[in-house]
Amino acid sequence: MKSQPKPQKQPQPAELQSLHQLYQSGRLQQAELMAQSLLAAYPKAPVLYNVIGLCQQRQGKLKEAAASFRKLVAIDPGIAEIHFNLGVLQTQLNDPKAAVASYRKALQLKPALPSAHFNLGALLQGQGFPKEAAQHYRKAADLEPRFFEAHGNLGTVLQQQGKLEEAKQCYRQALAIHADAQGRFNLGTVLYGLGRHQEAIEEFGEAVNLDPQFADAWNSLGETLRDRGEMEEAVRCYERALAAQPEHGRARYNLGETLCLAGRLNEAISHFDASDFADSKERSLQCLYKTGQFEYFKQRFDELTATAPHRSVLLGTLASHYAANFEAPNSYNFCKQPMDYVLHTRIEALAAPESPLLQELLEDIRHLAIAERKQGRLYYGMQSAGNLLLRSEPSFRKLAALLRQKVTEYRQHFAANSEEIIRAFPRRIEFASSWYLRMNQGGYLTSHIHEEGWISGCVYLKLPDKQQGHEGSFEYSTDGDDYPRLHDHFPSRIVDQQVGDLVLFPSSLFHRTVPFQSDQERVCVAFDIKPSDM
Repeated sequence: MKSQPKPQKQPQPAELQSLHQLYQSGRLQQAELMAQSLLAAYPKAPVLYNVIGLCQQRQGKLKEAAASFRKLVAIDPGIAEIHFNLGVLQTQLNDPKAAVASYRKALQLKPALPSAHFNLGALLQGQGFPKEAAQHYRKAADLEPRFFEAHGNLGTVLQQQGKLEEAKQCYRQALAIHADAQGRFNLGTVLYGLGRHQEAIEEFGEAVNLDPQFADAWNSLGETLRDRGEMEEAVRCYERALAAQPEHGRARYNLGETLCLAGRLNEAISHFDASDFADSKERSLQCLYKTGQFEYFKQRFDELTATAPHRSVLLGTLASHYAANFEAPNSYNFCKQPMDYVLHTRIEALAAPESPLLQELLEDIRHLAIAERKQGRLYYGMQSAGNLLLRSEPSFRKLAALLRQKVTEYRQHFAANSEEIIRAFPRRIEFASSWYLRMNQGGYLTSHIHEEGWISGCVYLKLPDKQQGHEGSFEYSTDGDDYPRLHDHFPSRIVDQQVGDLVLFPSSLFHRTVPFQSDQERVCVAFDIKPSDM
């Protein structure tokens, strides 16, 4: 018979009591030294390594604490809480891979550990695994229904996946348990995405009431007011955001954009230069170009593009216009000849006589409670707020699926081309933005590009009869938006579309709607997609 392993000696109750008294009274250094001294007599006592690790952790000696817990795990690997503590330390030590393994082990030993599910979800979310992260957040909330952080984080993951209605419910659950500024802000962002601007304004307002220094909430409140055309109030909010956080790049960017809309381009430059948000440096270059400062523009353009990948839509527009304007080579490889990348195609499910999907879409567009987004380029019409193709209504979901297929076909059509617009084409077809446009008699949209897109598209659901020429048609060109021209040799083309047609084009291409005089309504859905890593 095999002999049984000799039981290891453990500290005496009186020794442990003295040790715990030191720890509980906060005399951490003394507790750590006492536990270390006891190890000489009890070298395999898990409780001593646990006390040493906890003392080291509370003193900020994270590497030493992690080493102590690893020694404990080697002696007794069956304690879930120790694996959990090790996961916390590994996260603090910026070792997420090891932390994930520790949390998984903790949950293997003790599945009903809400904090382990929550922490593992946060790590998985940060590593780009939203579906698994959502599973752990749900489990944490199921195990501990008042775990408001789990409800809130689940809402964030669902929102990132475009599941806005589900995200909204999670945020509301979190707020029902604990109403804080961050929760109000989170709910406001999803309401904004759903196009429910008045409700979003109320939530952002509650957030800044709870935390007057909440710069992100001030900025988002400003953006929502801007979309309603309340520009003065929007500027006030951006200024409050900057007062709370002077380096808030997005608020600085928004101030620059507001000055651009007011035609104060030279003033806008300093705001864009001071911001690190999105395409702020490109916006600064656009201001230089539009104010005719060509030499300085070219100098800064060359500096900016010398090392960075050629993946900016706005720089693609500027480079193409500059090359045509000065009859010079275009060295920017985003999309040198954007007019060659326009594809006029058709969605048969919308073009069929008495199309059920077409009627469903038009009905939803007429009657759904979607806020209007004010914008200065649209005349005699309205544009919806939010991200239309991420809504839960079946009609928009069906349309989104059809559009994804057509965008995939677009990529296949141009697959042999080597410019960045195709080389870096979005692998996952997700809608960065989408909206409907309804125009009435006299309606039109002035020339513009979609700076925040990559590939843009427009599908036509209802069109007025043409009384003459190309009324109501889609026109595109390498020139537009009041860019300064040294000559008039800029090409333009027109697409005379029919109901069910879809036009796909580079977001860097100028396009507009030709005004129409028919008293019939014109309805279309427009959208942008872009690579997920931008």
